[in-house]
Amino acid sequence: MSAAQAASPLETIEHDDLESALSWHDGDPIATIRTLLDDCRQLRERLALAEISMSIGFTRGWRPSSGPRHEEGSATAN
Repeated sequence: MSAAQAASPLETIEHDDLESALSWHDGDPIATIRTLLDDCRQLRERLALAEISMSIGFTRGWRPSSGPRHEEGSATAN
């Protein structure tokens, strides 16, 4: 099997998620993007509320971050 034919499970899941999101909006990519952006906004609001309500001791020093996640070992990771 060539590298082009072998899709990782993650790529398959992401493609299925994309197809599902588009089909939910009858194939309208603009409506799909608007919905996803609205979902992101709502999740960021919930994260901000969680950050306000949690104490540092409760989370053992961990603080939620609203920025993009970075993989360990990447050049931009803190």
